[in-house]
Amino acid sequence: MTNMPAIISLSNPKSPEAEAYRTLRTNLQFSTVDHALQTILVTSPNAAEGKTTTVCNLAVSFAQIGKKVLIIDGDLRRPRLHTYLGLSNTVGISNVLTQNLPVQEAMKESMLDIQVLTCGPIPPNPAELLNSNRLKELLNQLKQYFDIILIDTPPVGVVTDAAILSTLVDGTLMVIASHQTESDQAVRAMKLLQTVGAKVLGTVLTKVPADRKGYYGYQYYEYHTEASQKGHKSKKRRVR
Repeated sequence: MTNMPAIISLSNPKSPEAEAYRTLRTNLQFSTVDHALQTILVTSPNAAEGKTTTVCNLAVSFAQIGKKVLIIDGDLRRPRLHTYLGLSNTVGISNVLTQNLPVQEAMKESMLDIQVLTCGPIPPNPAELLNSNRLKELLNQLKQYFDIILIDTPPVGVVTDAAILSTLVDGTLMVIASHQTESDQAVRAMKLLQTVGAKVLGTVLTKVPADRKGYYGYQYYEYHTEASQKGHKSKKRRVR
């Protein structure tokens, strides 16, 4: 299997971007003191803001320090993780949840022995499946075998799926695209997660111009509620 160019943590591990993902990994490892951080959901306010890129690079960063990593495609509406990684999507998590297919039969191996659970056939009732006891049981089962489980989800500002899943994981990362995401969209997305009691670990700012002094292509910023609610008077102001 050939390396995907966008997975820069694998293709160019000495790059500033790869170092930024390692910094993100370290920050996540020390973000909780009372319990282990095993399940991490990654979402965004809108589509095409870098969720899947972040998930895959973060997975590589964890695998590089010997962690057993599983990536789950939690987008049961418009899945693309399998395309991104060049994997088959004939079977996946939808088969496990609806047909009781053993999860081992649905998993696929990717780079650095990272296991991947793709979407599988798109179900007619994504929100109901994600809110099922079966999924809760599945996550608890998988936590016995993996150190880190990363879940790629649809944008929280578009459908309810990410908000539902955020209540089942140890923490949630919000991906925001520089010069693309409007500030009111970012604030609304955060409020949607707060409403359901999600534990927001932080935000990942993507698509930062490479020539911007002091920035990497992908950078991590800790999220603070008070800070997120200041300076948003202009509803059309883009995140920079």
